[in-house]
Amino acid sequence: MDMIHFLHMLHEEIGKSQGTSRKHIIHFRTAKDYRNCRAHLKRLKPSLTHLSKIRDLNIIHAFSCSLKSDALLRQGSLPVYFEEDIKIKVHGLPEKKKHRASIKNDTPGRSQIIPWGVDQIMAPQTWNKSVGSRVSIGVIDTGIDYNHPDLSQAISRGINLINRNLLPFDDNGHGTHIAGTIAAASSNGGIVGVAPRAIIHPVKAFDHNGSAYVSDIIAGIDWCVHNDLDIINMSFGMKTYNKSLEYAVLNAYHAGKIIVASSGNDGHKASIDYPARFTQVVSVGATTRSSKIAPFSNRGSRIDIYAPGDRIYSSWLHGKYNELSGTSMATAHVSGVIALMLAIKPGLRPLQIKNILKRSSISLSKTRTVRWQAGQINARRALSALD
Repeated sequence: MDMIHFLHMLHEEIGKSQGTSRKHIIHFRTAKDYRNCRAHLKRLKPSLTHLSKIRDLNIIHAFSCSLKSDALLRQGSLPVYFEEDIKIKVHGLPEKKKHRASIKNDTPGRSQIIPWGVDQIMAPQTWNKSVGSRVSIGVIDTGIDYNHPDLSQAISRGINLINRNLLPFDDNGHGTHIAGTIAAASSNGGIVGVAPRAIIHPVKAFDHNGSAYVSDIIAGIDWCVHNDLDIINMSFGMKTYNKSLEYAVLNAYHAGKIIVASSGNDGHKASIDYPARFTQVVSVGATTRSSKIAPFSNRGSRIDIYAPGDRIYSSWLHGKYNELSGTSMATAHVSGVIALMLAIKPGLRPLQIKNILKRSSISLSKTRTVRWQAGQINARRALSALD
């Protein structure tokens, strides 16, 4: 079977896929085969209209689309293989919504609110050295509230992967909350994030329910790499291994991107979710105000660093504020600290970043009997370690 015949069959199968379809990722055995098929796809799209529903996942040399069945396509001799495009969820445990006044500001003359997590990791003590200026962070999430006063200075160009014709407006709240912890900057009673001069690029891959497909995530990673962002924040996860997602993470890592991902909120003692489980990722667990591992946080030897994640106060939809708990919130603190580091030393590579964070962390074990256990992130120590 040649590529043109394959695309004609694909066109027919996509046309049959209404209602009972499942999403698939189509991989090519070689980059040459992928480029060959992509060239034919571009040429055939005007006449075979169903081919316009194919998404190009360039970073892993693959396509994604909905098919009623891939059985017919598997029968040919074409050098492709299929993987199911499964759903993935953001990590977060919503708490009761709080008003701005619920956070007490004890510092005389200060009109800014510094949430407890930002304060505990000693980010304010580093702002005379770094505020994360010009460091770009792709937040692959539910989007962002463009009208939030604490985020107006932080937002830069993003993308809506659910609807390319719209801006990545947040219709869930999770992405806005993450962005606030990373880079909020208010001087009028709002909050301040870990790196208040970092630049947030909202990548809306998740819908209003906080759900996305793996192909959406891969497209988001591809966009971040293509636009040469420094950090990719991924506050989401799934239980099962997915080869396509691993390829995307590997390629982003080899492109020098620092990927930070949440470990999951199941309270597992020896297991974490993907993509945090990939070794190329900075995997993050959550801690409480008392610097203990949060009961909901996944933990174990695969965790690289812990950060505040329990009842975190941050920006919310419609210019409001909210408390959320989860390893998602912890991940945002870590992305912020990395932004502080990169603003001082832009050339740091992903493995260097991970090693510095681990080496400069604060131990969570008083007896140090658990030697493998990661520590809690500390911004001041991390920046001092750069010297």
